Amino acid sequence: MATNGSPRADKAAAVASVRERLTASSATILTEYRGLTVAELARLRRQLRPIQAEYTVVKNTLTRIAARDAGLEVPDETLTGPTAVLFAGDDPVAAAKVLRTFTRENPELVVKGSILDGRFLGAEDTLRLADLESREELLSRLAGLFEAVVAQPARLALASLSQAARLFQALADKKAAEGPSDAAPAEAAPADAAPAEAAAADAPAES
Repeated sequence: MATNGSPRADKAAAVASVRERLTASSATILTEYRGLTVAELARLRRQLRPIQAEYTVVKNTLTRIAARDAGLEVPDETLTGPTAVLFAGDDPVAAAKVLRTFTRENPELVVKGSILDGRFLGAEDTLRLADLESREELLSRLAGLFEAVVAQPARLALASLSQAARLFQALADKKAAEGPSDAAPAEAAPADAAPAEAAAADAPAES
């Protein structure tokens, strides 16, 4: 029976820690760091720190068990060689941007794949995340739009509201004029055709 401090208990605690990070992080990116120096790894960690992302070396066995326990499917070929895991925190796009920039400067770092929203993404799709707008960029854009609206003179804001109200009223009037159902005119079409047929019957025959 395993006791506290035994290798088995330590392994269970390590698996639980990795599983917790996997489920708490918005994305988990798996990389191979073979060929990178300690100084280069430390530089990457410093670059990730401002976005609350964590880059740490994890044994493949621990990652495999933790992913399985969390109900996540990770291909076996991804968990080979020296593996370091990037836990992206709340913004996977920002983490992918930092990682892509770093790999361009340090091609020894290889992205092997990622786990995003419970799904596994290959290396190419993982790096494509860097092409999206990060959470901070989206918030900045929204803030800019909000400031632009607030900065408008009150008369322009009131004019926009008045124009919108007139549009909604016009749409309501149009719908009321068209009647309760668009299908009614179509159903009346056969009845409208009867007078035309009668007129054709009364017309004098051509000599």
